[in-house]
This record gives sequence, C-alpha cells and structure tokens, in this order.
Amino acid sequence: MNVIKMLIFLVCWGGVAQAQELNCQVTINSDQLFAQQKTDFAYVSQLKGIITEFMNNRRWSNDQFAVNERINCAMNINLVKSLAQGVFEATAQITVSRPVYGTGYETTTFSYVDRAFNFVYLPTTPVYFRENQFSDDLTSLLAYYANVIMAVDYDTFSKQGGNPFIQKAFSITNLAQQGSPNASWQPSGDRRNRYWLVENLQNQQLIPFRDGIYAYHRLGLDIFAANPVQVRKQTLNLLTTIRTIGLQLPNSVLISSFFDAKSQELYNILFEGTSAERQKAFDLLSYLDPAKTENYRKLIQ
Repeated sequence: MNVIKMLIFLVCWGGVAQAQELNCQVTINSDQLFAQQKTDFAYVSQLKGIITEFMNNRRWSNDQFAVNERINCAMNINLVKSLAQGVFEATAQITVSRPVYGTGYETTTFSYVDRAFNFVYLPTTPVYFRENQFSDDLTSLLAYYANVIMAVDYDTFSKQGGNPFIQKAFSITNLAQQGSPNASWQPSGDRRNRYWLVENLQNQQLIPFRDGIYAYHRLGLDIFAANPVQVRKQTLNLLTTIRTIGLQLPNSVLISSFFDAKSQELYNILFEGTSAERQKAFDLLSYLDPAKTENYRKLIQ
C-alpha cells in the first residue's frame, strides 16, 4: 500500500472497519433514450444498483483499505439508444480524485469519456465477471475501468504503482477483443478508445509521463501547504516532459485525458508564479492544450 494510505490505515486501525477499494458514485441518465424511443424500460432503474454493487463491493487488489481510504471515483453513464430489448448504446464519463495531503482540497486525477460504452443487460441475466474469460461487455467494461481507476490512483502515490492494474486492464481488453463486437476494444478506428487508453498506460514512451504524474502529486501537490514554489516547479517539469513526449507520440489519449482533468488546476497553480514562470507556463499550455488557449492567456495578461 502507498505511504500516505498506509499511514492513514495505521492511525485508524483500531476503530475503522476494513473496506473494498472503490467508492464509486454511479449515475445513469436515460432521458435521451426515453425521448427518442418513447418506451418505458422499467428495468433500467436496476442498472444503477447492479453497477454500484459491482464496482464497490468487489475486491480489486490484495491491499487492505480502511473506509476513509477508499478511492473516490464516478461513473456517469448516458444511455443513448436501445437497438433491441436490453441492448444499449451509451457513453460514459469516468473520473477519479484523491485528497491532497495536509489540505481540504481534492484533486481530479483522471477524466475520460468512453463514447462507445455499449452493452447488453437484462434483469434475468446474471452479472458475473470471470478474470480469465470474456463473459459479456458490461462486466468487462466495469472490470476494465475498475482496474484503470486503481492504476491511475496508485500512480499518484508511487512511481508506476499502477502497473499490476494496467496489466489486468490489458488482459481484459485482449479477452474482449476475441469475444465482443464492440470496436472500441480494438486498435483500429478511434485513437481515443479503450484499447488506446490501456495501450498508452503501458507504453514505454509514456513512462516519463507516469513518473511525472507521481512527482506532480507526491512531490508537488502533497506539499503544497508547506512549499508552493516546489509545486510550481514540479508542474512546469511535468509540462516540459509532456511536450517532449508529444513530439514522439502526438495525440496520446492518456495525455489528452490529463488536460481534461487538470487544466483549471494547472492554471490556478501557475497563476501565482513569477512573470517568467507564467510566461513559460502559457507557452507550454497553449501548445499542449490549444483548445483552452484563451483561458491560459490570462496567465500573461
């Protein structure tokens, strides 16, 4: 277990029950589905409970977690279309956050939109996940994202701490490629799909980025209260690393997801810097995240 979580665990050992790893808040929006098809799918309401139980009541590691150590995350599912009874086309946004040591602030560590979160669900079908066998898209999707959530959280507490979970997510992807019709498990097509997300997580060219994520959180944000200058240094170091990686591996979905999660936080941290730091920050951010250039421009105005 990572250092901070271990300390919390030791302090709370005497009076806090042990728990599973995830504290996943699940929401399901079916407005678009009902508006288009004018059909009342009575069993849709059961999905939230099924998914919540799957994510939160299953063990995803051998580590011991206290209740207040659980990883905060959210899965917001939007049901778009039903091609037949129980057959859904959907999108989903997955976000992960963690507390910053010594503050009341919680930082978003990951934000990703899956635009092909397609699955089959009927109340009569058991929801059962097998690690070494593809059963169905719903359980594979949930297990895949549970392991991605674990990976990105552990990466913020120790260098490449998420490796075991990345391997599990990759194994789930390989099995799904053989059993699922969903193209988002495949390397062809959309370079922002699930295959490319886990490919990026294990890509050796992106190891410096993952190491930079650790430094940004543990050697930067977690000492923010004591040393904000160090936070800005780690932030600029990470942005410089991302620029170097981007020259070799443009359009990385992992890096795009980082800016989706962190753009406002990066701005807030660097806004307090010196004029030289703010100019460097603007140059890097406007290059790496051009869609938000006008917001970043406030750094130099």
